[in-house]
Amino acid sequence: MDTRLLHTFTTLARTGSFTAAAAELHLAQSTVTVHIRTLERELDARLFDRLPTGALLTDTGRRLLERAEDVLEAVARLRADGAGTGAVGGRVVVGTPESLCTTRLPGVVAALRTSHPEVDVQLYAGGTAQCVEGLRSGRLDVALLLEEETDFPDVTSEAVAREPLALVCSPGHPLAARAGAPAWAELAAESIFLLEQGCSYSDALERRLLAVPGARPRLTRFGSVDAARSCVTAGLGVTLLPLTTVREHLGDGRLVRLGGPPFADVPVRLARHRRRWTSPATQTFVRELVRQLPG
Repeated sequence: MDTRLLHTFTTLARTGSFTAAAAELHLAQSTVTVHIRTLERELDARLFDRLPTGALLTDTGRRLLERAEDVLEAVARLRADGAGTGAVGGRVVVGTPESLCTTRLPGVVAALRTSHPEVDVQLYAGGTAQCVEGLRSGRLDVALLLEEETDFPDVTSEAVAREPLALVCSPGHPLAARAGAPAWAELAAESIFLLEQGCSYSDALERRLLAVPGARPRLTRFGSVDAARSCVTAGLGVTLLPLTTVREHLGDGRLVRLGGPPFADVPVRLARHRRRWTSPATQTFVRELVRQLPG
């Protein structure tokens, strides 16, 4: 059986769209259609229902998807073993929070381009839910999660670093001139800018603020670090972000760091699918990542 057919099958199953699968595979949409029809004919089974909203796996398709992924993984291992001691190469797709994508990972990618130029790293910014879904679907090889703990049946994770957090406001904000660290009751009376739901440290801060008796904090959620940081730089309130994302702003005086309440460093967890094989290219990326991240 032509493994290209299986690759097309698994890609279409993940994207749910002939157009999206064709774009990802760099094929004409008609070629994707021919691959699926050929595979269905070889297996004597209907794998997809073609609907106006896209391609939906049939019961047979869902049952065969895991086996197709196993075959492709076995082929990848065989190719890696056949490569022997040659140069490590291949694509590594990494899911990561925006804060790490813009601060920690560029250095990792730059180092790999020098030491292992055949390793192609692709970064996708996303929260925990998006990264876990990407690992499950096979779209991601590994992911970084800013989480204290994880509990996903098919995803395993390990803490590889810790990321310091900083509670910040603009120099002109009233809390910046206050003597001593602000109390929880004072913070609960402020406008607080948080990252979107699912961000562990933002969610923890929200829970703590809402637990203050009689508190009615003004909480605003954003999908990007830059949006929250920009609002706070403009003097509109307070935010809690990884220190690395505000270090430059603290250095040039656009932001100031509040003394408290204290926030524990958040773990950086390296996550992988429990069943998926880790390619030599992915192993090389992980080694460089661990070498560069703060302990």
